Amino acid sequence: MKLSPRLQMVADLVREGVTVADIGTDHAYVPAYLVACGKCPAAVASDLREGPLMNAVTALALYGVTEQVSLRLSDGLDAYSPADADDFIFAGMGGTLIVELLSRTDWIFDSGKRFIFQPMTHAELVRAYLLQNGFHILAEHACFDECRPYVAFSAAYDPAYRPHYRKSYIWMGELPQAMNEAASYYLTKQYIYLKKRADALERAAMLPDEVRTIREILPDLLPYVRLK
Repeated sequence: MKLSPRLQMVADLVREGVTVADIGTDHAYVPAYLVACGKCPAAVASDLREGPLMNAVTALALYGVTEQVSLRLSDGLDAYSPADADDFIFAGMGGTLIVELLSRTDWIFDSGKRFIFQPMTHAELVRAYLLQNGFHILAEHACFDECRPYVAFSAAYDPAYRPHYRKSYIWMGELPQAMNEAASYYLTKQYIYLKKRADALERAAMLPDEVRTIREILPDLLPYVRLK
């Protein structure tokens, strides 16, 4: 079984030997892979709709892991309890939705749990939520998949962890520590987006506080930018 680069990046962040839950699983490729290759002994795959779960039934049967991967209907973590899994994957959904799902679940504040995120948009919102709620971002990676850059990161609740973060951190995460071509491309896109926004707001004489914040952030991103 071979995963796409994006999904392989997600699977690589899951801890070995744990039960994993894939939230919004679609075809359940990641939990099927993790069980089939022996990294995880069991998994749970859930989705909001029955259609994706029917796709998952086919995938699990194809890879011979039907007995080890259970399926359930769930809107985010609503149908889960803390005992269901050790690592929880949120991949292939927007950052705004991820934050919404996390913010309505009180048992996520458990240092024994690991959360793996692969936001399709607004990763900065997920990082900001984690920092504001006592989570430590443990690792972050980037890859290209069909010429598009994606990022994924893992986090755990750690209320004792109180480092000083610069304002740029929610836009950069841990990518400077794991630089590759995809990470550089991703950070370059972030830089271009923020600069264009600040320039536009400045021309319109709007939101001066936001403009000031962006101007503080841009120099931190600049060393990782590759402008042609």
